[in-house]
Amino acid sequence: MSETELKINTSTIESGAENPPQIIIRDLWKVFGRDPKRVLGKKYRDLGKDEIQKKTGCVVGMREVSLEIRKGQFYILMGLSGSGKSTLVRNIIRLVNPTSGTVEINGTDVTKLSQEDLLQFRRKTFGMVFQHYGLLPHMTVLDNVAYGLKVRGLPKGERYAKAMQTIETVGLKGWEDYYPGSLSGGMQQRVGIARALANDPEILLMDEPFSGLDPLIRRQMQDELVELQDKLQKTIVFVTHDLHEALKLGDKIAIMRNGRVVQVDTPEEIVTNPADDYVREFVRDASPAKVLTASSIMEPPKVLLYRWEGPKTALTLMQANNRKAAFVVDKAHRLLGVARADKLEKLLESGDKPGAIPDSHISRVSSVTEETILEDMFSIVSENPYPIPVVDDNGKFRGIVTTDQIFESISPMEGDEND
Repeated sequence: MSETELKINTSTIESGAENPPQIIIRDLWKVFGRDPKRVLGKKYRDLGKDEIQKKTGCVVGMREVSLEIRKGQFYILMGLSGSGKSTLVRNIIRLVNPTSGTVEINGTDVTKLSQEDLLQFRRKTFGMVFQHYGLLPHMTVLDNVAYGLKVRGLPKGERYAKAMQTIETVGLKGWEDYYPGSLSGGMQQRVGIARALANDPEILLMDEPFSGLDPLIRRQMQDELVELQDKLQKTIVFVTHDLHEALKLGDKIAIMRNGRVVQVDTPEEIVTNPADDYVREFVRDASPAKVLTASSIMEPPKVLLYRWEGPKTALTLMQANNRKAAFVVDKAHRLLGVARADKLEKLLESGDKPGAIPDSHISRVSSVTEETILEDMFSIVSENPYPIPVVDDNGKFRGIVTTDQIFESISPMEGDEND
């Protein structure tokens, strides 16, 4: 690649056997202009975008794009205006036909489908949400949401039942008989999302769906989409030019520049390890607190108490390591809470010799999961005298995060500007 090398973090890619790619894009080009395929020849292929336009009159919208998107991923395409992100999402479903390359979805090469087969494939596979809601003003919310089901030929009763279920899913129950003109921008976009979901598509394509909303409504819509995705687990390809939106929503981010993909990575890696100066400038104002997770900075505690070992062993371990408190786990390694040395001393002085640390001497504490971002830990730090315990989805103890770790993780990033 002549302009920059594509950086892909392979360590975060799932095992192909467990979760094979649902969308495979290979060497995709889109060139606008007369006789666009000549741009792919040796004479022009490696020239820059501006030089190609000067010599041929053709505009390169997208070049040499290769990506793999896995089932259930929230995949972000981002870049500045003209970077090729919207062109790419339209090429995926051939709203715009690529100049060369392939797009394979669920094993089907959509670049080879006839127009009739393509229409059928779109209807059963995709839901689409764009910046302009495209609602039909003379139809109610219910009829707008049911419209795609009507096109598919579903009986009226069935399509209305499905549409009502989707309307409830996006939080618009009670608004089904209103017309779009009566709704706010955020509510209209919910209708657009409901219409896309009504067909129960495998893949949801969203091209800057929130960019026309005011900041407060936009954040609310982002939160609702995160909650919706947690429930539905769709494959979502989401186009945005907003870094904070990308970091908040994405499992994986592909950053584009001049039609190329310049970095594909997790949000955390994009911020902490940008591939080049372009990406570095892009993420310069990003707060690491909004991206870094507990799993990236947690460490094992100096002392971990096993409840069944009893208070005498627990106190001995704490005293040997100069600790006034330590976390306690059960035999399944689930976090029970924290035990304090002074309380265990009093217990032993009383003459009691329990076989295990009593429940009465284990205090409950707030914990976080491995995916919790640093920003969400600030309130816990302020009210908790202990390090923050990290657990997995089953409540098993994974490690601790200290206040010093949180602020040390943030501070170096803020100083990078002067490097």
